[in-house]
Amino acid sequence: MKKILLSLCLCLMGMTVYAQHFISDAAFRQKVNNAFDAKMKLIGSKFYDTKGLSPTMEEEEALRFLYAYMPIADATDYTTAYHLRNVRTALETRKEMAWGKKVPELLFRHFVLPMRVNNEPLDSSRAIFFQELKGRVKGLSMQQAILEVNHWCHEHVTYEPSDARTSSPLQSMRTGRGRCGEESTYTVSALRAIGIPARQVYTPRWAHTDDNHAWVEAWADGKWYFLGACEPEPVLNLAWFNAPASRAMLMHTRAFGDYEGPEEVMLRTNNFTEINLIDNYGSTGRIDFSVLDAKGKPVQDAKVDFKIYNYAEYYTAVTKYTDKKGQTFLSAGRGDMLVWASKNGHYGYAKVSFGKDKKVVIRLSYDDKKAGKEQDMDIIPPVENAILPPVTDAQRKENERRLAEEDAKRNAYIATFPSEESLKDYPIKAAIPYIIRSRGNWRTIKEFVEKYSADEKRAIDLLESLSYKDLRDMPMEILEDQMAAKSDELCPRVESEMILKPFKVFFEKAFSNDAKKFKENPALLVNWVRTNIKLNPDKHAMRIPQTPISTWESRVADERSRNIFFVDVARSLGIEAQQDGVTGKVQYKKDGQWVDVDFETTQQQVAKTGKLVLDYKPTEFLDDPKYYTHFTISKIVNGQTLLMNFDESADGSTYGATWANAFKDGATLDEGTYLLVTGQRMADGSVMAHNRFFTIKPGTTTRINLIMRQETEGIKVIGSFNSEDLFEKEGHNVSLLSQTGRGYYVLGILGVGQEPTNHALHDIAKVKEKLDKWGRPMVLLFTSEEAKEKFDAQKSEFGQLPEKVIYGIDKSGEILKEIAKEMKLHNTSQLPVFIIADTFNRVVFLSQGYTIGLGDQIVKVSNKL
Repeated sequence: MKKILLSLCLCLMGMTVYAQHFISDAAFRQKVNNAFDAKMKLIGSKFYDTKGLSPTMEEEEALRFLYAYMPIADATDYTTAYHLRNVRTALETRKEMAWGKKVPELLFRHFVLPMRVNNEPLDSSRAIFFQELKGRVKGLSMQQAILEVNHWCHEHVTYEPSDARTSSPLQSMRTGRGRCGEESTYTVSALRAIGIPARQVYTPRWAHTDDNHAWVEAWADGKWYFLGACEPEPVLNLAWFNAPASRAMLMHTRAFGDYEGPEEVMLRTNNFTEINLIDNYGSTGRIDFSVLDAKGKPVQDAKVDFKIYNYAEYYTAVTKYTDKKGQTFLSAGRGDMLVWASKNGHYGYAKVSFGKDKKVVIRLSYDDKKAGKEQDMDIIPPVENAILPPVTDAQRKENERRLAEEDAKRNAYIATFPSEESLKDYPIKAAIPYIIRSRGNWRTIKEFVEKYSADEKRAIDLLESLSYKDLRDMPMEILEDQMAAKSDELCPRVESEMILKPFKVFFEKAFSNDAKKFKENPALLVNWVRTNIKLNPDKHAMRIPQTPISTWESRVADERSRNIFFVDVARSLGIEAQQDGVTGKVQYKKDGQWVDVDFETTQQQVAKTGKLVLDYKPTEFLDDPKYYTHFTISKIVNGQTLLMNFDESADGSTYGATWANAFKDGATLDEGTYLLVTGQRMADGSVMAHNRFFTIKPGTTTRINLIMRQETEGIKVIGSFNSEDLFEKEGHNVSLLSQTGRGYYVLGILGVGQEPTNHALHDIAKVKEKLDKWGRPMVLLFTSEEAKEKFDAQKSEFGQLPEKVIYGIDKSGEILKEIAKEMKLHNTSQLPVFIIADTFNRVVFLSQGYTIGLGDQIVKVSNKL
């Protein structure tokens, strides 16, 4: 009897373990179940199929949590078995890793379990990374493990700018390169793979310079720490962006699902909770906003866009919505921002200063009939207040040693990629550039061109339609699908969507009965899509695009996925279709003209357009203003701003759109109301901006002045520097004066391999012609012989630098120390540092750290000397 009772007890204990809840809070568990049921009602229960998978109760609850909040694309493009495999790996990791029990349920649920980090394709990296890393971090503390994982990431991936599409972790690993969004996605994925809570932190736009940045926060023993992704430092909370981050206006992250943590919530959607992290990095202020209509009544559910001046536009960094009283609030860095409120086509805006303003009222005073006012606007960013953790010389030296080893390992892998030399005897000559560009995906591209050598022209035309990043991760099945299709519309990409499944041959067959009439009248295809594809009613949903196949299968999509679906189906049937690069409008070609697609009506029509001419008188300081650098144009659509993306110049110039090549003689725009923003970024990060609203009428030319505000004051002496100081050149100590001769010169001290230095060198290369015309020398100094060798190995990546560049080594660091002392720099580790000085020891320009447009700033100063 006792044996029976003992066996029964053991059985019950086993059942208790087996029946463990993933979500311990019953109320939250019910909330998740309700969200799961709503998702199944939207997409159909066929996309959640656990038959034959036998999940435990814990696994089923975790799986339902993921499905409840995942974007539609993740539910329809990936199988239930795929998601369950990742759930099981995550739960196994929690049991196996020493810190598994330390991680609170809340953090595990939102920052370990989810595969998705940003907008990348999902892959099998979790299981692979777990196997790679679990032995490497064994016996380490959580903080040590975070640092070690980042070293592992640096072994495989380093920084390289690229287009906005985010590669998956395994795609980044294969190519050995990634922009900051990809590096941080990769690092977060690696940390989550070993059970450490991690999240991608994002400043949508810097306030003191153009561009943006993403990095990583990881949780250890009760506290969040930050780190530069794939950029290992000796300690946590240290990165090249400590100083820029202290000047930022906003940082945020998206917590998967309905997250109830201690941070300020900026936006809560059915997919994620956007939380504000700015208080972790700089001094902040809070402003309370009230939105009123033209009659002074509160406006509920008004959209409030918080805009940072960046790349010559007011970029929406975060969006909130007003409550029943027409109110909302935001905490942000102590600088200036444009706040734009809108609803039902009405809008209003105000420039606000966080840290100064406390309460702001915005009236929706403007609409399509009454535009905003022309005005100058001075934008002031937050001041720098970086806090740096202590690091010993021994720690720095050991970290530099490891970085060199990791560079060597990664470079050894990259050296296996094909080159012009290795392919000099390759018979399919036209394919060589594409094989080289494909980097770690070279075997796929090589196999493809060899397989289709009999149809070489079509194969090469297909490769020509792909971006460099596409070549690096395009799978064979997509290429084969394009080749097998009858359509000559070869490009498989509409915009920056994921391409996971072949679709052209599929749609040829699916629409075989209707293809002829759709080709004769593409408006009928528009009507088919409008009738058969249901729009997701959740307007705040995460816009991860579905593949066209999953849109077809689910018959539900957001507007972005519907647009991609239409273009892909049209191209599959031989109809020329596109998403216009400037306006973002979906169009098809009919009788030689582009017709705008409007899914709200059965009648499709050619857009009514007019012409915009911008008048500008070139000056010695600015002869040809650049789009995105000096000005942008946005259309007012339903009371909100929609940026016009003039990426390419009218004459095909590699420099992109400028006043002279795109607007001097007139640019075609759709009818409507627009906002022209111009701005000049000052060396201190402030901006002299000007706003001008204008209207385009059909068949007419609108002519307005392109106003570029200029500083009225001349060059000022801001410090001193001894031109007799010595540096090492080719093994000998020489003075700056002996190398530059009398007059002005540029001196830069580089942080080789660091993102701010890479940006600076790219910017300088862009203005090579103007700096050559100026004719003064530029002295570029490295901090060590090893740094110079590293630069020499990657020098070609930066393009042609000015002719009068002189290279040397500030081996003892004395030159940097003197600049820091004379110019009162707070942090000598923040590189690069650039000055413009003369041989009378007068400094007239200083730039330190992360600055976009450095080349233009140097040219602007040089023109005044």
